[in-house]
Amino acid sequence: MSLKLESKQAPVFYWLIIGIIMIIIQILLGGITRLTGSGLSITEWKPILGMLPPMNEKEWQNAFDMYKQIGQYKQLNTYFTLSDFKFIFFWEWAHRFWGRLIGIVFAVPFVVFLIQKRFNKQQVLPLVILFLLGGLQAAIGWIMVKSGINETSLYVDHIKLCLHFISAMLLLAYTFKVMLNYLKPNFGFSISTYSNNLLILMLVLLIIQLCYGAFMAGLHAGPMAARWPMLTADSLFPSGGDQLGLIKWMSHGISVQFVHRGLAYLLCVLVVIWYFKNKAQGLTTWALWLPIVMVLLQTILGIITVLYSPFNHVLIVMGTLHQFVAMLLWMTLTGILFLRREG
Repeated sequence: MSLKLESKQAPVFYWLIIGIIMIIIQILLGGITRLTGSGLSITEWKPILGMLPPMNEKEWQNAFDMYKQIGQYKQLNTYFTLSDFKFIFFWEWAHRFWGRLIGIVFAVPFVVFLIQKRFNKQQVLPLVILFLLGGLQAAIGWIMVKSGINETSLYVDHIKLCLHFISAMLLLAYTFKVMLNYLKPNFGFSISTYSNNLLILMLVLLIIQLCYGAFMAGLHAGPMAARWPMLTADSLFPSGGDQLGLIKWMSHGISVQFVHRGLAYLLCVLVVIWYFKNKAQGLTTWALWLPIVMVLLQTILGIITVLYSPFNHVLIVMGTLHQFVAMLLWMTLTGILFLRREG
């Protein structure tokens, strides 16, 4: 099937694709910021003036002095020179700058397209919701950063990190849905009620899995059990797991990794069932084979990331790649959700 768009709506469609790509890059920048320990390097939130980094040596020194007041510096990075600080500052600044740029790229064309009457009435509200979600995401990001700006914390709160990450993934999914609305008339497909229910189950499981991926990053849980398939030296299970309460299963590093691994295995099983069930029912589109390719690739990358997590430079590369494929898996399943017709 060929893509057919009205001439007045084609720019809107491609504008949304650019937005999706920018959101993906923003989430990856957030992951790199976390993996490099850069998230607390900027201790102020200046929505306008923050677009520019320090412009001279005095401004750099002032920013460094502010960083020296928080616990991360006092307890973890006392050896930092100004050059070290500039490195972590760059990643946090890039993450914030790119977020502001996304806002501009969404806002300016939106106004132009509105004046040009490229939207119908049904298309305006979803785009307004997009702006509100973007603003909420920025606010959650600052709440997360503030959780680590004190004299006792080494990093941001991992629960708030999870909230920031999941809200970003929901923003990505919603933007993706708005874009796919232009494709559904030509690219929609039918699945059975059983497959529809299985898809919902996979998405719920994936959201929980993404939460535990954020917990892994926030708690630095990878190096705590940098082996596979064993979790500890002689066991597949965390020691004392039967004594851990619900909160501990969300904040105890090795227990979090245990849950993260288990959810990955379960998701693999469900996607394999999805593949064979839909193949038997005659589904031949990308929705048949792409989920199984994505989930197997993601699982392999997850194993490699854990094994090499003690090596910081390798962890940054593999962790970023692992996160990128997680986004592709998320977009694959949400794409099926938005394009499918049950029946």
